[in-house]
Amino acid sequence: MSDDSRAVTPNDLQPPGGTDALPANAPPGLMRWSVLILVSLAMFGNYYAYDSIGPLADHLQRLLGFSDTQIGTLNAIYSFPNIIMVLIGGIIVDRVGTRLATMLFAGICVLGTVLTAISPSFVVMALGRLLFGLGAESMIVAITVVLGQWFVGRQLGFAFGINLSIARAGSYAADVSPIVAKPLYDAGWQPPLWLAAAMMAAALVAAIAYFGLERSAEKRYDLARPEPPDRIVWGDLLRFDRSYWYVVGLCVTFYAVIFPFRSTFAIKYFQHAHGLSLQDAGAMNSYVFLAAIFATPLFGLLADKVGHRALLMAAGTFLLFITFPLFAYTGADLWVSTVFIGIAFSLVPAILWPAVPYLVSANRLGTAYGLMTMLQNIGLTLINLSAGYLNDANGAGADNPAGYTPMLWMFGLLSLFGFVFAAMLRKRETGPDGHHLEKPQPRSKLIDAA
Repeated sequence: MSDDSRAVTPNDLQPPGGTDALPANAPPGLMRWSVLILVSLAMFGNYYAYDSIGPLADHLQRLLGFSDTQIGTLNAIYSFPNIIMVLIGGIIVDRVGTRLATMLFAGICVLGTVLTAISPSFVVMALGRLLFGLGAESMIVAITVVLGQWFVGRQLGFAFGINLSIARAGSYAADVSPIVAKPLYDAGWQPPLWLAAAMMAAALVAAIAYFGLERSAEKRYDLARPEPPDRIVWGDLLRFDRSYWYVVGLCVTFYAVIFPFRSTFAIKYFQHAHGLSLQDAGAMNSYVFLAAIFATPLFGLLADKVGHRALLMAAGTFLLFITFPLFAYTGADLWVSTVFIGIAFSLVPAILWPAVPYLVSANRLGTAYGLMTMLQNIGLTLINLSAGYLNDANGAGADNPAGYTPMLWMFGLLSLFGFVFAAMLRKRETGPDGHHLEKPQPRSKLIDAA
């Protein structure tokens, strides 16, 4: 049996570097999983608030007269500040620690969701989304580092999968909110946004609980946290390993497809191009996240067990590509495309995010995730605006569903670029300069704080 397909042994579940890398007084497993649940609940509220715009797109157009470009801007402006701020947020995480950073960024998110809900003015609503974006992505970076610190070498892929599942349950809840919170939607555009603000407030409570738990653990156990870097050397950002940059390229192209389509335009597209009601379109879109809730941890566990991370991500991005020709040129049932998107959205993130701790040193992990998320948000900003522009320029709508085809072409091409990055990653990782990402237990730099 080859090493690539060997079963996981107890040593595989230890931090890279062997059992000696474990602190002598490490916190118990129950505490690790408690941390995971708290930060994942915080992510639930974060994701719900982000995805609260999609189900409201038709309301915003009918009741407030917003154009597709303006609706796209409400999500694009979320990403815009993170072109710079999320990198600074990652550096803040490395400097002040994960628990304080998580609580701080969650508080900013609450203020942003309140401002979004408070006025029908597009300018005020956009400012609210801007403020929410300032906190939300940096909060995700902080929580991602939390998982890397608490779980590296200890079923890291599975832990990330659980985190993403709970977070995506927030997106699923937002998608089905027109059904389960129908009275709020019947009352107008504003009550659903107040519901999103309440969800984000609950996320802040979870972040505060995590702060207290980790502070208590620090007094009783050795958490083996790295010392913050002595200084910021901006040139170091360009000297991350080439495998890291392939992962970043895959991240940018993959999410530039998933979020602008699924979170901004999918519900409206399903209504106009396939004749679904708002409730049915929201439910159809929600199945992507419903599938991911259950499948993502399984894919994370699969990667922990068999490796082949780049190969699996290549398969996921290819499935995502197939989706858009099916939408544009076939009469295939929407269930087929929904299944493909659901598999891709379960598979790729379950492997992509846990790969980073194996490629960078421990005291640069926040910076690495911040840089990755910064570039991701450049893509989200440009593609949200581009998709809205293409729809407006081609007269996309219920009377002209073919006007959505250029947008679908753009998403299909981006999916192919993601496939290319995954293939390049696999080529490097199977060569002499790789980190064994294709094996169950990669080599890790996480214990190297240099």
